[in-house]
Amino acid sequence: MRVFLAGGTGFVGGHVRQALLQRGHSIRLLVHRKGAGEKVAGIEEIEGDATVAESLVDAVKGCDATINLIGIIREFPGRGITFQRLHVEATRNIVQAAEKNGVKRHLQMSALGTSANSEARYFQSKFEAEEAVRASGLDYTIFRPSIIFGPKDDFINQLAGLLRVLPAMPVIGDGEYQLQPIAGDDVARCFAEALEKPETIGETFELCGNDRLSYNELLDTIGRVLGKSRVLKIKNPLALMRLVVPLFEGFPFFPVTSDQITMLVQGNICDGGWRRVFTFQPTRLEPGIRSYLKP
Repeated sequence: MRVFLAGGTGFVGGHVRQALLQRGHSIRLLVHRKGAGEKVAGIEEIEGDATVAESLVDAVKGCDATINLIGIIREFPGRGITFQRLHVEATRNIVQAAEKNGVKRHLQMSALGTSANSEARYFQSKFEAEEAVRASGLDYTIFRPSIIFGPKDDFINQLAGLLRVLPAMPVIGDGEYQLQPIAGDDVARCFAEALEKPETIGETFELCGNDRLSYNELLDTIGRVLGKSRVLKIKNPLALMRLVVPLFEGFPFFPVTSDQITMLVQGNICDGGWRRVFTFQPTRLEPGIRSYLKP
């Protein structure tokens, strides 16, 4: 297939590009500026902006499927970076461009924990984007991955960076909320295989790894990989964090937002039902991060 790929220049996008190419697909990659990256056989760059509907119509023309990976974890309204624009409006524009060009197949990246009544604006916007996909006439598949780990992820690597320099790790609340990270390669493989599996059409899959562990246990796991015999933790009361964070989250240098706290303490786990359709064995967490984190 010739696949239109939006949001394909980031961390997860790199894994998805590789998975698509390995299965013989060609990619039309949406970029803001052509030639910024290395030229790769099988990838055609096309300039456009997913928040500008007119720029997508020609970009999607001639493709067999569309994939939307666009997502942000934090808003900067002063720069026009909002969940509404990047999650909802961009999705609507991609779906409409596909419909105008007669492209029937669409794969959508959402997030585990997404729901209409979530307290987190991130999850609310992801659900609204899902609804736009479901309301379309496209043959869609929606994926809701848990925290995604890999060589260039922003979560495990950030925690590892802090563990390397801090004598003790700050923990929001009691740290017992449950997480179930999944490897970027595994998420990408699901996207690539879904194009070949008609049974995935009209379905929403929650994606999570084999290892379910608390945030405290995740810190201990990363610590072991880094060669630490023990990870000291400083518990920060959740009620206090909910009071303090809103005062500083508007500053780009501040590392966490109220939305992120809400999502973190909610937990991020699933039953692994996706493995009934995608039958490969998921990457285990500790060996997976050991492959790219160095002591």
